[in-house]
Amino acid sequence: MRALLPGLASPHPLGAALPALYVGDDFTQRLTSAFDTSLAPVLSTLDNLEHYLSPALAPPDFVEWLGMWVGATLDENWPEDRRRASVSRASAMHRRRGTVSGLAEQIALFAGGAAEVVDNGGVSWSAEPGSALPGSDELHVTVRVRVADRGSVDLGRLDALVAQAKPGHVPHTVEVVPG
Repeated sequence: MRALLPGLASPHPLGAALPALYVGDDFTQRLTSAFDTSLAPVLSTLDNLEHYLSPALAPPDFVEWLGMWVGATLDENWPEDRRRASVSRASAMHRRRGTVSGLAEQIALFAGGAAEVVDNGGVSWSAEPGSALPGSDELHVTVRVRVADRGSVDLGRLDALVAQAKPGHVPHTVEVVPG
């Protein structure tokens, strides 16, 4: 039988685990070696499962699947290190989702440049009772992204990311400027 992954031996050969009666039987050993060849990749994966669950160590094709688990927004055109960073920071970014700093971090990671988020200032506090309400009455968020190459940012995807990450009732504007 041809190996699924040439050179990958089973860490737990089945033939050695059989009763003594079958250990010396050539046919049984050849039969179980076929199962060993087929099961070697599965057993290797299970033995290294903790590494598959780490964005820094997982195989590149598995990183995207991990990203789906934590709601990370990945772009297939990103370099591998940027995709891994996005997945590893996703759960921490979800804690700050909907905040100015959380939105700025998510956009900076997506666009690969500096992000500035300007809101109406309605979320604030004052030590003086009865003082005027903070910010303006008009709800609006302006997102400015500074990148070296404006063409490197997909404006449609960036706009969709902002729409998904900001509070739903707040209108927004996205600007990509040279930086």
